Amino acid sequence: MSGPEPKRIAFLAAETPLAQANRERLAARYGDAPLSEAEVAVALGGDGFMLETLHKLLGRNLPVYGMNCGSVGFLMNAYNEEDLPRRIAQAQAAELHPLRMHVVTMGGAVEEALAFNEVSLLRELRQAAKLRISVDGRVRLPELICDGVLVSTPAGSTAYNLSAYGPIVPLSADLLPITPISPFRPRRWRGALLPGNADVLIEVLEPEKRPVAAVADFTEVRDVISVAIHQDKSITMRVLFDPDQALSERIIAEQFTV
Repeated sequence: MSGPEPKRIAFLAAETPLAQANRERLAARYGDAPLSEAEVAVALGGDGFMLETLHKLLGRNLPVYGMNCGSVGFLMNAYNEEDLPRRIAQAQAAELHPLRMHVVTMGGAVEEALAFNEVSLLRELRQAAKLRISVDGRVRLPELICDGVLVSTPAGSTAYNLSAYGPIVPLSADLLPITPISPFRPRRWRGALLPGNADVLIEVLEPEKRPVAAVADFTEVRDVISVAIHQDKSITMRVLFDPDQALSERIIAEQFTV
């Protein structure tokens, strides 16, 4: 945070016994401010809980310092109860902008959701999805037959995107990976890197025969016919990392992991 040590810390914890026990100890040691009065929120859990916390704190302009009590913890710092206010004061902030998903369903419903990791479209049944992809109003892929496709933020590029063999994107690059999931035709298309301000439209072809669901972090919408995606830079969440484990460094280091 590059400032004075915070006096008012709000502790949030996942429902696991470990995270809850750690929260009780930390709250007894440092106090537990209500979110309305806190200077910083400390999230105790894994990456999934960090995403939940970011969604919960939307609009509060409250930085989040995570400590890993889960299994992965790419967005978390190592768990350590000592000198917590000092570590928070020395932490470096990574600014994250979510993707905004605008969905139209076969029933005519319109829904929106935000994603700090990725927006993914996934087939619902045994048949592959058939999709058309447009970028900034221009059709770039008339037909993609696949299990699905996703658009990722830079921060989310090391998550599902990487598992689908998408590229890892440094935070400073301002690029959005779009990555197919098990593409069948065109079989050799491995995705693309789009500008951070790109408007992506994914239309579902043959939606009744080949139904598709759209997922933005934790929000799932089924039986979609079109999904519009763009990065909403009017929303900024600050996630704090220890100086030797900044998120930008983690993303670069992940590219050299074998």
